[in-house]
Amino acid sequence: MHWNEGAQRLLGYSPAEVVGRSAAALLAEPVSLPDLARIVGADSERWSGELALRHRDGRRLLVTVIAHHDAPGYGPGTWRVVCPVHGGGPRPEDDELACWIFDQLPHCSVSIYDTDLRYRRSNQAMVPVVGLPDEAIRGLRIEDITTQPQTKDLAAGLRRAVDSGEAGRLESYQRTGGQRRAHAWSVDFAPLKDPDGEVRGVALVAHDINEQYWARKRLVLLDEAASRIGSTLDLAQTARELMEVTVPELADFASVDLLTALERDGEAGDQALRGTVSLRRVAHRFAPGSSPHLKTVLDIGAADSYPEFTPPARALATGAGVLSNAEDAEFAQWMRADAVRAARIREQGYHSMMAVPLLARGATLGVAVFYRRSRPDRRERFDHDDLLLAQDLTARAAVAIDNARRYTRERETALSLQRSLLPQRMPGHSAVEVATRYLPAGAQPGVGGDWFDVIPLSGARVALVVGDVVGHGIHASATMGRLRTAVLTLADVDLPPDELLTHLDDLVVRLSAESEAAQPSGEVGATCCYAVYDPVSRTCTLASAGHPPPVVVPPGGPAAALRISVGPPLGIGGLPFEATVVELAEQSVLALYTDGLIETRHRDVDEGLTKLVDLLSAADMPLDDTCDAVLRGLIEGRPQDDVALLLARTRALDAGCVAVWEVESDPVAVAQTRKDVSERLSAWGLADLTYATELIVSELVTNAIRYGASPITLRLIQDRTLICEVSDSSSTAPHLRRARVFDEGGRGLMLVAQLAQRWGTRHTPTGKTIWAEQNLEGLLDEYQPAA
Repeated sequence: MHWNEGAQRLLGYSPAEVVGRSAAALLAEPVSLPDLARIVGADSERWSGELALRHRDGRRLLVTVIAHHDAPGYGPGTWRVVCPVHGGGPRPEDDELACWIFDQLPHCSVSIYDTDLRYRRSNQAMVPVVGLPDEAIRGLRIEDITTQPQTKDLAAGLRRAVDSGEAGRLESYQRTGGQRRAHAWSVDFAPLKDPDGEVRGVALVAHDINEQYWARKRLVLLDEAASRIGSTLDLAQTARELMEVTVPELADFASVDLLTALERDGEAGDQALRGTVSLRRVAHRFAPGSSPHLKTVLDIGAADSYPEFTPPARALATGAGVLSNAEDAEFAQWMRADAVRAARIREQGYHSMMAVPLLARGATLGVAVFYRRSRPDRRERFDHDDLLLAQDLTARAAVAIDNARRYTRERETALSLQRSLLPQRMPGHSAVEVATRYLPAGAQPGVGGDWFDVIPLSGARVALVVGDVVGHGIHASATMGRLRTAVLTLADVDLPPDELLTHLDDLVVRLSAESEAAQPSGEVGATCCYAVYDPVSRTCTLASAGHPPPVVVPPGGPAAALRISVGPPLGIGGLPFEATVVELAEQSVLALYTDGLIETRHRDVDEGLTKLVDLLSAADMPLDDTCDAVLRGLIEGRPQDDVALLLARTRALDAGCVAVWEVESDPVAVAQTRKDVSERLSAWGLADLTYATELIVSELVTNAIRYGASPITLRLIQDRTLICEVSDSSSTAPHLRRARVFDEGGRGLMLVAQLAQRWGTRHTPTGKTIWAEQNLEGLLDEYQPAA
């Protein structure tokens, strides 16, 4: 594709004779292009080796070539092959060039020592570093040339290089050439060997890394700030953390002052930043080693005013950092106007300062001030790089301080909202005895969205619910309230646990879509465990959406985590949930909880669950005391996440309190059903409810015979209420409607609704159940059912 003049001189071919032809024709031995590609490596970026080429006159030439893959300007799949036309050994003038490069090498200071570590010579770049001419130091050892603290390390590095014949390196930070300020160097020790490999001397090669050194120091300071500033949501502590990071590494004294306007209005308006500004000292710090009698102009907690020409006021007015030195006009004016401050600054030797505003989320909070005095181990005055570093550090602190202010306000609001959304008291229920605990998260994460509930259901059953909304703050609390309301509504419909979670999952998906549309990062997610306990059958049906497994403690123990099918967290959408049915002995304790109880930064979920099981196994005490014992055993101090704990001790309904009849699908069977109900109510001492109950049973059974399907079952349950249930295998649910004057039917359910305290329908795997409850208050005072 290309053939230059040098190639023509080497092989004798003109470009016209070569360009466009196969390169294989130039090879002395025939070889296919695939074989050639395999030799040089088709995927390599560069290849070097010998090739036997054929000259135009027929001579065979053995040439060393370099082949570059994908030649620039010729596209992929091409090779640029080059070779030196004028090869051969070194030239006489090469030695002179080597001497010149040694002497004139820029930015690389080199000194040569003999094997006795006596100085021989240096290049030009080393002369200002040493600060002495060769004639004055030739023949001296390095410890005789300089007495800096790291001289012994340099001498040891030279000795190791001579003795071992291996190169070494160290970083040196010291004054050189009579300079007042220390300088950073990267020093290499290179043994100098003759052709036989014997060490004849050693070279000390110094590279100036002062800028890199200070840049690295700044990065280290920023890294330390990232890990230390804002560790709490305490405003004063955050200010102290900024002081600890910057003093003495950046400054000899630093202070943080906040605008007093924040105390009144919560935000500082433009008026508070104009003219003379009022600031209150939050924190300050002296460099270690300062004289113990040194005092600040302002004590912590005290307020002071700063005229508009002072560096702090200028920083607040402009929203940018201000550099000021003792000889600046504004600084001198400030010192004349404040004699006390001027005396303190002169006494402490400060000659350079920075004032950096505390800015966060568009609000001005205050100012951080940094002072520096002369020290031999760092730069003389603050410079622009120091100001940029101070602004970065102060920006971190400002955000953390603003977070503390906002957190306090938001936490109080979220706690009030959460308290109003959680159950104010647990309803009494004959199926279970319940004890609950709720602990909001500590200061760092904020209030979360954990909740619990105990919901009475039809048929003397009870639903136990524990859930956890992802995230913290007001949004999580509000989402928790919406989900709790949804669970209460779905439970009132008497959905099975797996179906209820499916509907709840759909709701969370919709909430997440709404939140995402309003705010891109507003995705909603939650976990939930929903359990339904039936005291008649002593069975518990549970379904979980990504929630930690419940723990059950049978009478006499030991406790164990239930093996249930755990579905995906709420908000994933489209995935099924499965219900698990377990039989619980009477007086078993069922524990539902959120992950904040068992998981911390220092303890994973499995370890926490094991500890919870052990605590419950050993807790033979009332449920309230058990709750306290579990929290003491698992929570140290304020929890890192919200903690919700619900303990339920199961009860079984006595068999004598339940009556069941199979009803024939024949209208004639209604009369016998009324008779059976009347006899059972008399046996239970509830004769006063006979009339109303017979009417309810008659209407429900008649509807089941007329509109339902066999088999038909009637069940009476004597609990805190008298429960009447009629079940059939039809899934069609009845609807309450208002009958017109001349209608022959349509009044049955209206009658049931008037006679019963409450009534409803629940679907079952085999059909449906219509139920009605009547109040028993005052009717059971003297009656106790037989065991």
